[in-house]
Amino acid sequence: MGRPVCINSAVLRGVEAQPVSVEVSLVQSLPGISIVGMADTAVMEAKERVRTAIRMSGFSMPNKKIVVNLAPSDIKKRGCAFDLPIALGVLVATGQVSFEFVNGRLFVGELGLDGSVRPVPGTLAYGICAHKQSLALVSAGYESVPIDTLEQLACTSLIDSLEFEPLPKVSFVKPAKEFFVSDGPDFSDVSGHGFAKRAAQIAVTGNHGLLMVGPPGSGKTMLASRMVTILPPLSSEEMLDTALVHSVAGEDISPILSGRRPFRSPHHSATMAGLVGGGNPLKPGEVSLAHNGALFLDELPEFSPKALQSLRQPLESAKVCLTRADGNLTFPAKFLLIAASNPCPCGYLGDEEHDCTCTAQQVSRYQGRIGGPLIDRIDLQIDVKRLPPAKVLDSGNGTDSMTLREGVMLAREFIKWRENKSIVKDAQTLVVIKDFSRIGQKMNTKQIVDACDLKKDTREFVIEMAEVNHLSGRGLVNTLRVARTIADLGQSESVNTNHVAEALGFRIRDGIGQG
Repeated sequence: MGRPVCINSAVLRGVEAQPVSVEVSLVQSLPGISIVGMADTAVMEAKERVRTAIRMSGFSMPNKKIVVNLAPSDIKKRGCAFDLPIALGVLVATGQVSFEFVNGRLFVGELGLDGSVRPVPGTLAYGICAHKQSLALVSAGYESVPIDTLEQLACTSLIDSLEFEPLPKVSFVKPAKEFFVSDGPDFSDVSGHGFAKRAAQIAVTGNHGLLMVGPPGSGKTMLASRMVTILPPLSSEEMLDTALVHSVAGEDISPILSGRRPFRSPHHSATMAGLVGGGNPLKPGEVSLAHNGALFLDELPEFSPKALQSLRQPLESAKVCLTRADGNLTFPAKFLLIAASNPCPCGYLGDEEHDCTCTAQQVSRYQGRIGGPLIDRIDLQIDVKRLPPAKVLDSGNGTDSMTLREGVMLAREFIKWRENKSIVKDAQTLVVIKDFSRIGQKMNTKQIVDACDLKKDTREFVIEMAEVNHLSGRGLVNTLRVARTIADLGQSESVNTNHVAEALGFRIRDGIGQG
């Protein structure tokens, strides 16, 4: 019995890939394959795939027992990515493939019965893992990793391991077309709705949640689908973080790498696991797939209350922490929440042209499905009225996305200037913002109050309005955050009463559909 052969591989845990050593040893016993190391069903089924793939590729199986150990043994091993390293371990252990072929490389891939290598989700995560260990990544090669210093090789079948010629290199190729605001829907398609567009610009500038309430056909979905077009382009760091989540979820990352921010719009039948993540194995949910982008929840009250309340943690902390028996996992979830709702079950409460057929009890029950704690975390709440036919036919002449986006970019540049100026005054109060990705992160109450630089009359006005409208502590702080964003859009260093009054107008409502 010779020394075990060790092949480098990795396993996905959350949005990270953790190194795994695939150790293969041959022992004198009845022929067969035994896999140990906390392997799940998919990994255990690799026995038959590996055995058949090896024989169909022209290799031979040893007349000995094959013991495969996946180390470390305290981590659950899931998925089909271990097929390729297990097969190569067997071939190296039997002398059919040179050890030089596997040395200094990390292998992932699912095997077909004919010996072909198929791609697995999470290539980007595997690439980052290989790069940290100074290893080359060997996979099916269908997805390139945007890391310049990483050597990525394509292995399309087990026959490639015979080294008739070197494995082809996979180079990252930037998408041929970069994302432009003019691509896809534009705010100019939405005529009128100046107040809603103003709210959208404020929401995007400061990463504030937005709830639009109105009757069917009022334009809520049109407005929501265009908000992603006024977000700034993804920075290099944001691009990698966002693409990583989509790669682990098995989704196409090319739109992300072209600079397009994700826009997720799950159906209202989505479960809590579908929204925040879950399943077996654990996968990122819609809030994580919307990381650095926007999450649109249409027909908000139709979502299950349990699913809606699960959004409270990611809205506060910009991440999702999931606890399972085999450990804790954290998924990133910094997203812009956009929600739309009818004011009542029939949809016409407060509409000037249609009578509402709902009883007061039905309206109360319908609005109560959203829940006060979630509503309290949505900074901007507006009514969207239906437009008259003449306005609808005026489509294409409204404020366009480019104009709104320029306002957002100018405001964010002003935020950078203001924050960096404040750091000179008090290094302990505010952090230096070096890029747009920091904007929208939660600050504590003192930081927000200091950033607002309230004068005496404005401070008194804030206190009076908070008492009259019975604002909670969170509601008051979030109102100041919105007021600070409004001031930034106006290039004002301090927040005045006009800014606060406008912010209150986006928050203080008599009830959904009765603003």
